[in-house]
Amino acid sequence: MSMAALEYFEVECPEPAGGELYKRIIGDVLQDQDLLRVVDKLHVFVDPRIPLFIAVGTTRKLPGTVKVQDFAQVQPQEGRVAISIGDETYLAPLLEQLWQRFGKENVEQPDRFTVQVRSKEPHLLHLEELEVANPTEGIYKDLIYALMHIAPEGFKVRRQFFKEGIFYIVASENTLPEDVVETLVRERFGLIGVRL
Repeated sequence: MSMAALEYFEVECPEPAGGELYKRIIGDVLQDQDLLRVVDKLHVFVDPRIPLFIAVGTTRKLPGTVKVQDFAQVQPQEGRVAISIGDETYLAPLLEQLWQRFGKENVEQPDRFTVQVRSKEPHLLHLEELEVANPTEGIYKDLIYALMHIAPEGFKVRRQFFKEGIFYIVASENTLPEDVVETLVRERFGLIGVRL
């Protein structure tokens, strides 16, 4: 399996054969979870003698928050707003948002491509700007989940982080001092060109 899809991919391990095995496992897991399209750089440090597993990386530009205007047209009418759905992908989360904001009694769906919201002042609702979904959250959760499964069996003490294009996970059998974790993570990020 080729990891050519990643800009940078390295496994640091004191045992060369173990490092190559980890490289194959990581490649398979990322491919199986369809995460190769997401990850840009990945550096993994694994040392069973300490025992310690660290994975740090960056992601490619991820899709932003999805707003109503991205998949529907909003038309204020007398006493209500009509929303014409162009893409049903986000219909369920849209309905959830509308029910929470206006109550189920004020939201109708006369057909599968139309939603109507009753309001005394429909022109003031500005529904086209309503944020319906954030795909980034799910992608990061999938990525951290995959990395937790890559970590060696028995490494139950874990720290994880993801925000704005960077992520890391640290796993060990032992509790590690915070300053040690910060130093090791910062060093690994430095190897992929990221300053923390």
